Amino acid sequence: MEGDIANMGQFIGAGLAAIGSGASAIGVGHVAGNFLSGALRNPSAAGAQTATLFIGIAFAEALGIFSFLVALLLMFAV
Repeated sequence: MEGDIANMGQFIGAGLAAIGSGASAIGVGHVAGNFLSGALRNPSAAGAQTATLFIGIAFAEALGIFSFLVALLLMFAV
């Protein structure tokens, strides 16, 4: 009985940590959308902001990868 409750807690925690993967997808969408909005307003400055776009996407994806790793650790940790 006690082992079942511990397993349930692991899976609930892993599910909550996996929400971060979806949230990172939303973050990447915001970064790309804001870049596109700015590039359409001022096309001449878009080339200079491309590196900033990729850095923002990388940071948002890194948070998603970290939350995925936490979910895996919670599911398979003994």
